Amino acid sequence: MAYVDSKGMVRGTAGSVVYRSYRNKNIIQGKPRKFKQTQDSIKASTEFGVSSSSAAVIRRAFAPAYIHRDGKAASRTTQFVYRALRNSLSGTMGQRDLHDADLQELIGMNFNAEHPLNEVLKLSHQVSKDESGNIQVSLGGFDPSRDLRKAPGIPAKATLFRIRLMLIAFDFRKEYLEYLDVVDLDILTGYTLAEQVIILKGTEEPGCMMLLSMSLLMYNKLQQTDEYVLINDKKFSPSALIAAFQAEKESDKTAEPIDINSESYPLRYEKMLGMGYAGNQLLRGLHNHLEKVQGKKDRTSPSKIPEQKSTEITKLPGRGYKVSFKKQ
Repeated sequence: MAYVDSKGMVRGTAGSVVYRSYRNKNIIQGKPRKFKQTQDSIKASTEFGVSSSSAAVIRRAFAPAYIHRDGKAASRTTQFVYRALRNSLSGTMGQRDLHDADLQELIGMNFNAEHPLNEVLKLSHQVSKDESGNIQVSLGGFDPSRDLRKAPGIPAKATLFRIRLMLIAFDFRKEYLEYLDVVDLDILTGYTLAEQVIILKGTEEPGCMMLLSMSLLMYNKLQQTDEYVLINDKKFSPSALIAAFQAEKESDKTAEPIDINSESYPLRYEKMLGMGYAGNQLLRGLHNHLEKVQGKKDRTSPSKIPEQKSTEITKLPGRGYKVSFKKQ
């Protein structure tokens, strides 16, 4: 039964139609129907699950970079990862993960699309990896009064501008990530940033891919305490991935998650985190899922008509008939 709530929104069901609300809008959709799963549909849903879980890991990892993400970041980042998987350099659907993907598809992924980084921050940059595995970022000059686009929603007052570069390593097969390096470049109002080359320390693990983000953080100085307070919010927090480097030699797909502890990684322990990644579990369970569907298909297929057997009848005195089903 459908009804109108206190805000004037229609909710509930009416026949085959479902009414619900989202962001002060009425959504009308048909009732979900059961459908028979095929092997292709199971593989496709598994790949989407891997994409969703991978995107969630990336969003959580870069939270210190963007601070505030918009409400559609989950679906948008999942689409970026899914596209990267679809353009996979190796592997097939239902078997591949982000280590097989074309990571160049992730470049330009904004964590907050209210003000995309490339539209707000007019700062030229080039990114490369040197022979030592470190990341070099060549930055052009930056003048906040000239190179910061004044768009609706941008905080009106800021006395300090911070450009943050954050480099993170990911090994989705061993289910851990590592914060490699972060560099903050501060520019006070009335000053400019000179052209320069920033070097961020890369990973020593060949099984790790590396993702690099750039963010713009704005601060206002409190006269009472002489402190700088962040004035970014959900409507303004520009941050995006600006570079991605695939692992030099990815881990095996059957690799076990590593045990992160101070004894095994004394110098890196504090920068390493477990992912909370579900992709490997989905990929491992795919084979059993496909077998179950195949088994149901076999059980519902038409059975062969049994070969008809002739009967042999022998009359017994006073006891009726005896029927024999021996094959002639």
